[in-house]
Amino acid sequence: MKQIIDQHRRQFFGVAAGSIAVGLGVIDLARAETEAPKSSASTASFGTIKQIDAGVLDVGYAEAGPSNGPVAILLHGWPYDIHAFVDVAPILAKAGYRVIIPHLRGYGTTHFLSSETPRNGEPAAMAADVIALMDKLDIKKAVVAGFDWGARTADIIAALWPERCRALVSVSGYLISSQAAGNAPLPPQAELQWWYQFYFATERGRAGYEKYTHDFARLIWKLASPQWKFDDATFNRSAAALDNKDHVAITIHNYRWRLGLPQGEAKYEHLEKKLAAAPVIDVPTITMEGDANGAPHPDPSAYAKKFSGRYEFRLITGGIGHNLPQEAPQAFAKAVIDADGA
Repeated sequence: MKQIIDQHRRQFFGVAAGSIAVGLGVIDLARAETEAPKSSASTASFGTIKQIDAGVLDVGYAEAGPSNGPVAILLHGWPYDIHAFVDVAPILAKAGYRVIIPHLRGYGTTHFLSSETPRNGEPAAMAADVIALMDKLDIKKAVVAGFDWGARTADIIAALWPERCRALVSVSGYLISSQAAGNAPLPPQAELQWWYQFYFATERGRAGYEKYTHDFARLIWKLASPQWKFDDATFNRSAAALDNKDHVAITIHNYRWRLGLPQGEAKYEHLEKKLAAAPVIDVPTITMEGDANGAPHPDPSAYAKKFSGRYEFRLITGGIGHNLPQEAPQAFAKAVIDADGA
């Protein structure tokens, strides 16, 4: 299988197998990948969305590639959906990967099995959802890769369950945090970037997001990716996932939890305590950033030491914003293959 992956890596990207060894262990901002932004008018679709009971959820997920290939689990963020990877999946599938792309709790066709389960958006719960899905699908190890909420979830899995990770790809790097860290004040300009978090802390914010969910999401897309010229069809294809009946509750709880306003569930407390210590990640990792990311994100130098294994940072230039996999699918797919292939 590795020979097949190496062969397709050369075919798609024109690089030698094992090229991940170049530059690992350092932050190399001069070594940039370039993928020019384009107007998004893709009509690609995943076709049938599969459903499976896993943990507390009936998870909706897209799947591509051979059933016996190495697994790549791709995790989307807020307010996006699985279509962030609609152009990444066929590249990885052709390279021999079994690609699993789940709707997170509160999105798309994923729904809770019980009305009694708290609509909890805390980070540990989302990571536990992915582990439960892997268990149900009998996936022992996978490359975990994502952006936004998905990158944080992937980071947590790599930190707490390293034995389940072949490799990690994380847009915006190390995003593990805690309620205590979330309560620390930031400089005014940084606080301004988190305006929606403070808005969601109010009842007016909850009601506003519920009433204007799609309008709100479109605004976030524009602010987070100011040079991405997505069209209405592209936005509407993903915005449909936000119509999930639990989406507003999960979103509001997630951002309020970060400020320490509500509590999470007791069953996740031991995981959150581990995460509060900001654990080092030792699985093979590539972190990425778009050069036009308008969303809050840390400087790469601030988190470099949080990765103790094989490591590389890649700056994707050409006006690439926050939704990196959808704006630069070739670069994202390449990172998944390279992180896994050394």
